[in-house]
Amino acid sequence: MVDGYPAYGVSKTSLNALTRLYADALRKDDVLVNAMCPGLVATDMGGPKGRPVREGADRASCLATLPNDGPTGGLFRDRQPIPW
Repeated sequence: MVDGYPAYGVSKTSLNALTRLYADALRKDDVLVNAMCPGLVATDMGGPKGRPVREGADRASCLATLPNDGPTGGLFRDRQPIPW
C-alpha cells in the first residue's frame, strides 16, 4: 500500500486477491494463474527512464511458459515471488 494513493493500493490488493481466487478455482483444471509487476518499462506510459520493453516482456513470457507444476496464485517481479 502506498501512502497518498489509496485507490491505487486498493486496486492492486484487489488484483492480488482476484489472482488467488482464480488460481484456486482453476487449479483442478491444471491452469496456473499468476500476477506480475514488470516494473517501470520504457513505454508511452512508463517514459524513457523505464527498463527496456524486452525486459518487461521477459517477465510475462517467463510466467506464460511455466511448467504444469509451476507456481500459481502468486505475484512476481523480476522472476521472483513478491510476498503480499
